[in-house]
Amino acid sequence: MFHHKHPYPPFIPETSTKLIVGTLPPPRFTTGALKEGDVNFCYGSRDGQLWPILNNLFNLNLKFETTAEAIEERKQFLIDRKIGICDIVNAAKRDKVDASDLGMQDIELRNVIGFLQKYPKVNTLLFTGGNSKNGPEYFFRRHLKEYNISLSVISSQVPRIHQFELPKTKRVIKTVSLTAPSGAANRAVGSLQEYKKMKAAFPEKTTLDFRMEQYAPFF
Repeated sequence: MFHHKHPYPPFIPETSTKLIVGTLPPPRFTTGALKEGDVNFCYGSRDGQLWPILNNLFNLNLKFETTAEAIEERKQFLIDRKIGICDIVNAAKRDKVDASDLGMQDIELRNVIGFLQKYPKVNTLLFTGGNSKNGPEYFFRRHLKEYNISLSVISSQVPRIHQFELPKTKRVIKTVSLTAPSGAANRAVGSLQEYKKMKAAFPEKTTLDFRMEQYAPFF
């Protein structure tokens, strides 16, 4: 059985007001067997769409290559925008060595509440996926049960928005469940009514365009 440990510690600048929260990068980032075009950093898979989305939204002209420069470009963007990354899964086991969230077993979660208490300026969590099994919102809800906290609905429209109160501090944290920035999620995007409306009005637009429009207000 493959022990899939997160290869990166949380990246949280002191000034962060938002945290991106996902699960695990593909196993090759743990083993170090990167592919050409991968960036050795959070969400660095050449098949992922988070950095292409942000690259297009902010005209960053990022490098998509396995270099130290590509890593530093991404870190500097996060620092400038006061955004951190704190994926919720620290480690998991897999029978099959792939990137499927559903394939994770014996899952060890990070203490996201602890990080929120450590970084008092954070007021928003941006989940890179929703409440389907083994998604980031799903795990976060499980994590909150340890603290007897529940999410309150602000908006049930995609992307769904919730909030909760941090223990002791009474600080209110907002959560936004974005459509996952993965190629595997494209089928789900295609079934969304909002995407169908966009496609009918603008046939040339793609699932990447849909995500860009969805992500823009929150980044």
